[in-house]
Amino acid sequence: MSTVTVDSRPAPQLSRNLTNARLPKWAPAGVAVLSVALGAAIGAGGGLKSHLQWGLIAAVLFLVISYGVSAKVEGRRQAKDRLATSVVWVAFVAAVLPLASLTIYTVQQGAKVVDGNFLSHSMRNIIPSGPGGGIYHAIIGTLEQVGLATAMAAPIGLLTAVYLVEYGRGRLAKAVTFFVDVMTGVPSIVAGLFVLSVWNLALGFQYSGFSGSLALAILMLPVVVRSTEEMLKLVPNELREASYALGVPKWKTILQIVIPTAIGGITTGVMLAVARITGETAPVMMLVFGADAINTDPFNGPQANLPLFIWQQYANVNNDFGYARAWGAALVLIVFVMGLNLIARGIARWRSPKAGH
Repeated sequence: MSTVTVDSRPAPQLSRNLTNARLPKWAPAGVAVLSVALGAAIGAGGGLKSHLQWGLIAAVLFLVISYGVSAKVEGRRQAKDRLATSVVWVAFVAAVLPLASLTIYTVQQGAKVVDGNFLSHSMRNIIPSGPGGGIYHAIIGTLEQVGLATAMAAPIGLLTAVYLVEYGRGRLAKAVTFFVDVMTGVPSIVAGLFVLSVWNLALGFQYSGFSGSLALAILMLPVVVRSTEEMLKLVPNELREASYALGVPKWKTILQIVIPTAIGGITTGVMLAVARITGETAPVMMLVFGADAINTDPFNGPQANLPLFIWQQYANVNNDFGYARAWGAALVLIVFVMGLNLIARGIARWRSPKAGH
């Protein structure tokens, strides 16, 4: 019988170090501070007056220094990874800074005007170039017009999405999908011109808040359809099949199983669509026509609107009072849109599977 001998000697240790040197965690922040300082110094020394130019120089320096330091210490492979990460951070800062500066500036300018009197009075009997006045009539107009647009677009969009997901087959479904995609990219001015041509000129209806609501509903409809369609597609087919197995008809399954399951996402999509149309100005300028007095009837006579009010006040050249009222109305509009977005996020979180609803 042959015997097998096993070599019990320890394997030779690898002399090559498998771990590479790494930059400390504070290195990106340190490089960013250094890049900003160098960018400001180069901009000031070169006589560049625009801070935007300083920022561009700092961004380029941040990318170059990050890659160079990482390549020297960690190697080119890790340096490429850090370069990609640095590009993402630069893009993020470039996107956030204008938004943050716009919000801060609007708050600074609008906070000087917004008070109880500004929110509870209209512009009736107020000289455009003089002090006083408020946005109460514009707030009423915005709420009524957006509310009417939502009442028209939300049910139609919901039913259209249900048809596309649950029943849509063949050429009709493809045609509906195509036109929804086309409507998503339609400029707001085109929607306003369409309603003006058909509703006001061809049919002879007068300028009113309802005319503006028709255009806003056209802009809102594709957003509701797309968001609702995606939410309905996320509902597991097992729920539908279980309902069918119990003998429940399809329409009842959709009404009691599918829609309640996706109601959180559907509501969120509708709220985001409302936030999207609240700031539209072009169709409102052509259809609502604007008014200085309070008009609570959106079906009769011209009516005010917050975006239109902002444009009208800012159109008064060299008028500090008009500028101040415009910034105050802009602040109120931003708060309103931000509130809608927060409500949408809250509903989405409340109706999420993690919340148990």
